[in-house]
Amino acid sequence: MSDIEIARAAKKIHIRDVAAKINIPEENLTPYGHDIAKINFDFIEKQQSNPDGKLILVTAINPTPAGEGKTTTSVGLNDGLNAIGKKSIVCLREPSLGPNFGMKGGAAGGGYAQVVPMEEINLHFTGDFHAITSAHNLLSSLIDNHIYWGNELGIDQRRITWGRVVDLGDRALRKVNVNLGGVSNGFPREDKFDITVASEIMAIFCLATSIKDLQKRIGDIIIAYKRDKSPIYARDVKADGPMTVLLKNALMPNLVQTLENNPAIIHGGPFANIAHGCNTVIATQTGLKLADYVVTEAGFGADLGAEKFLDIKCRKAGLKPNAVVIVATVRALKSHGGVEKADLNTENVSAVEKGFANLQRHIENIQSFGLQPIVAINSFTLDTEAESKVISDGCEKLNVKAVLCSHWANGSGGTKELAEEVVKIAKSSDTSKFTFTYEDDVSLEDKIRAVAQKIYRADDIVIDKTISDQLKGFEDSGYGKLPICIAKTQYSFSTNPALRGAPTGFTVPVREVRLSAGAGFIVVVTGAIMTMPGLPKVPSANSIMLDEKGLIQGLF
Repeated sequence: MSDIEIARAAKKIHIRDVAAKINIPEENLTPYGHDIAKINFDFIEKQQSNPDGKLILVTAINPTPAGEGKTTTSVGLNDGLNAIGKKSIVCLREPSLGPNFGMKGGAAGGGYAQVVPMEEINLHFTGDFHAITSAHNLLSSLIDNHIYWGNELGIDQRRITWGRVVDLGDRALRKVNVNLGGVSNGFPREDKFDITVASEIMAIFCLATSIKDLQKRIGDIIIAYKRDKSPIYARDVKADGPMTVLLKNALMPNLVQTLENNPAIIHGGPFANIAHGCNTVIATQTGLKLADYVVTEAGFGADLGAEKFLDIKCRKAGLKPNAVVIVATVRALKSHGGVEKADLNTENVSAVEKGFANLQRHIENIQSFGLQPIVAINSFTLDTEAESKVISDGCEKLNVKAVLCSHWANGSGGTKELAEEVVKIAKSSDTSKFTFTYEDDVSLEDKIRAVAQKIYRADDIVIDKTISDQLKGFEDSGYGKLPICIAKTQYSFSTNPALRGAPTGFTVPVREVRLSAGAGFIVVVTGAIMTMPGLPKVPSANSIMLDEKGLIQGLF
């Protein structure tokens, strides 16, 4: 059966019964039908005295057309932990409509390791992304309205930094002209659209710890500058209050279930290639208060998602992972070893050996944080024993355990061994050894250089004087201690998506830097990465439709 057929055949239990597994009374839920509910803040606040469970981060090698199955593995591991008698919750990001209708398709797991209801999760879900989009664009409209009615704040229209967003991939919106049509429509200017997941509101939403913190962060957003280059904040146009109102319900975490009826919290969804790639702090911290183990994932490969999870989210929220799972597949390593997608079904031990360099670098990077990784080999039907042995033997030489997993086909039955090994690592972990890639007091330019050299293994960064001066300006304005969030292609350690494996001898060109004062980090745009994706020649949307029975087809 296809993923969507498996999801439809799922024997779901009522969401109140899912909640009961983690001791959430029904009266503390805001239901969205029988299968989805939001967890109320009053209940969350009452759990803060509970001890924290163990935090397990799931990451992966650099993605390839072959697929890695990071979300599938996160769901499978959660089911596996519950199957061996542990109280576990999986905390995931919400899918964006951009990739759902673009290149990637759905993001709710696959096979017999899925979260359900799959269609709702992949589409409008509880409307969180729509609320974020609306809140962002409310601020945009308030800025232009302020200028229209006299511009009392003295906004320099050439220095407006706040654009607009939509949760779709649409390259035509990257640069637009607004306020056209004459005097009654305002003052014409150039504007831009990003995808919603790249919005600073999304980042704030995912890093906020409460409604009060959310509003403060929104108020701290720099929206523009005056002619004297002094900043203007969202609170100056009275935007923080109404934007918080739009986000109030969205900020409550969403509770759903896996195919095996285990609890899953799905909340927030910034991309890791253009944003910080982690679900909400509220979701993760709530999970840690309700379960013995929390399995969470970070977007794309460990050079992006895991680095940002550790250097941004953990720094901001005081989190320390007890174990890190790196997902790899034989097929993906063959791809990193130079094999084309059409030839991946043919045994090629030498290509796996060559591609192993990508996995090895990710392992070394995770170890550089003072963390103990374990490798989950997400198995495919046509993988051979000889190919899988290359991975397990290579990991053994690095003193890292590699476990063959078959959760896609067997659900929790395919991850029990992984779960047992994760428990061993988590119980023996020494979180005092956890360290960051860079310290707060290092210059912003040196923070970029540290990630480029230590994580990507670049020779250096390429940064022109204009951008260097801009970074110094951020430091002079009191933002020098902020972490950096690098926007980079997910397909390579370098900024060139064609350089697979473990490339060396490259530089990282810094194209743009943006201050996200509300979120509390500096966005660093590198290479050719875009914060508003375009659609491929044949987008996933072409295959998504309703059949004669009114069922959704093509969403996977």
